[in-house]
Amino acid sequence: MTDPKMMSQMEDKPGFIAALDQSGGSTPGALKLYGIAETDYDGDEAMFRLMHEMRVRIMTAPAFSGDRVIGAILFEKTMDGEAGGKPVPTYLWEDRGVVPFLKVDKGLAAEENGAQVLKPMPDLDALLKRATAKGIFGTKMRSVIAKDDKAGVGAVVRQQFEIGRQILDHGLVPIIEPEVSIGSPSKQEAEARLRDELARELDALPAGTRVFLKLTLPTQADFYKPLVEHKAVARVVALSGGYSRADACEKLSRNHGMVASFSRALTEDLRATMDDAAFNASLGKTIEEIYAASVNKT
Repeated sequence: MTDPKMMSQMEDKPGFIAALDQSGGSTPGALKLYGIAETDYDGDEAMFRLMHEMRVRIMTAPAFSGDRVIGAILFEKTMDGEAGGKPVPTYLWEDRGVVPFLKVDKGLAAEENGAQVLKPMPDLDALLKRATAKGIFGTKMRSVIAKDDKAGVGAVVRQQFEIGRQILDHGLVPIIEPEVSIGSPSKQEAEARLRDELARELDALPAGTRVFLKLTLPTQADFYKPLVEHKAVARVVALSGGYSRADACEKLSRNHGMVASFSRALTEDLRATMDDAAFNASLGKTIEEIYAASVNKT
């Protein structure tokens, strides 16, 4: 059953979602940006340990609280880890006032018709049961649209909602994430097709169903306003998608009703060599910048 306090926060409270969900394939790049080269560790176990230490440093920083960060998306290993002597989801909600989400996808299939759907997830039901037991509120899964193609966009959206309904059956709230590549040669056309496909699937959901949408910042400001206002949408959040934080925040500030769910844009100024004072100050400044772009619209 969905926690009503968490749902109220995620629907109504000003703030943004932190994406702390880099997985196996993206972890080396995230660590490199943090200042830890692949030559600094040996093997996946050491890599994930360093990544967890970075995430705990972020989650325990003074500025990382529900005052600004209303939710956080976690990698499975992060969900299973600890922060502040507690399981991470418990620590986030009880100590920081941050609603925990879980990344559930297993990566992307090969591109077909200009898009990449999700790889099969045969163990999803078991993962969702574990997530529910650990106090996770919702989930996230990312597909990618590289160009405007009817078959490709349609396949992505259908799969997202098919799996989304499976997630809803477990009492969790899905974040539907069909990312449109910011370098797509037909980005604006793909966004128009995506908006129509999303609206069609949203219209078909049972009355009272609520989902989140995580979308690339659109070429045209407020292009996703009809989705923001859809009765089945709890909130529309924006991914940074490779934009710098400055560019992502500027674009976000022109899209009313959308809030941030940034990953690399959240951590781009953080370095492993920073002492705690410098780290906390840098993260605090970044959080204020992203919060302002999410809340204060031009």
